[in-house]
Amino acid sequence: MTAPPHTDAAAALLAANRRRRSIRRWVAIATLPLTLAALLLTVKLLSMYAFAHQSISAYVSGGYAESESAARGQDVLNWFQPFKAPYNIGTALAGADELPQARAELEEALPLATGLDVCAVRINLSLVMERQGDAAQADGDAVAASEFYGEALQMTVETPEECSSDEAQDQSPDPNRDMSDTLQDNQQRQQEKQQQSQQNPDGGEQPPQPEEGEQQDQPSQGDLDDIEDRLNQGAQEREDQLGDGDGGGGGTDKPW
Repeated sequence: MTAPPHTDAAAALLAANRRRRSIRRWVAIATLPLTLAALLLTVKLLSMYAFAHQSISAYVSGGYAESESAARGQDVLNWFQPFKAPYNIGTALAGADELPQARAELEEALPLATGLDVCAVRINLSLVMERQGDAAQADGDAVAASEFYGEALQMTVETPEECSSDEAQDQSPDPNRDMSDTLQDNQQRQQEKQQQSQQNPDGGEQPPQPEEGEQQDQPSQGDLDDIEDRLNQGAQEREDQLGDGDGGGGGTDKPW
C-alpha cells in the first residue's frame, strides 16, 4: 500500500526546510569571524575618533594630563594611522613640560608617519628639542643647550619641502598657524639660539673689570636708576617672549 501523494510532498518539504536551515547555520558559522571583525573594526574606528577628539579638546584647554590619558586610549589595537597615538601622547607630554618623555614618544611617531603626516611630527619634535635646549640654558649648561638647539635645527632643516605646500597646510593640526611660516621662524630662532649659546656660554655679558690699580668710580643715584630701569625693561621683554611661546622657554612655540 503506497502513501498518499500529499504525504510524500509534505515529507519532501520538511526535508528541504531542514537542508535550508542546515545551510544557513553553516553559513552563519563560516561568516562569524568576518562579522566579529567588522564589528571590532567599527568599534575601533568610533573609539579612535572619540579618543582623538577628547585628547585634542583637553590639550587646547590646557588639560595636558587628560589629553595624554585620552591619547593613550588610541594606543590600544593601534592599526590605523599608528603614528597618531604616540604623536598625541608626545604633544600632551610636551604641553606639560615632560620633555624627555615627550621626545621619546614623538621619536616613536616619526618613522610611523607617512606623506604629509610627517610635517606635524617633525615640527613638534624640533620644538621639544628646542625646549630641552632652553631648559639646559636656564640651568647654565651652554654645551648641552647648544647640542639640543643643533638637533632641533637639523630636525627643522630636514623637514620635506612638501610641508610648506598648501596641501600640508590643509592637513595642519592648527589651521590658525601657517606651517610654512612656522618652519621658517623655527629655523631662524633655533639657529640664533645655537649661535648665542656657543658665543655666550655664561648667558650674559660680563661687565668690564677695572685694571689693576685703577680706582672704580662709584655710580651716582642717576646711574643706579638708569640701570634699574634697563633691568626692569629686560625682565619685561623676557616675560613677553615667554608669553609668546605660551609656556615654552626662550620664546619657543607651543607644540601643535
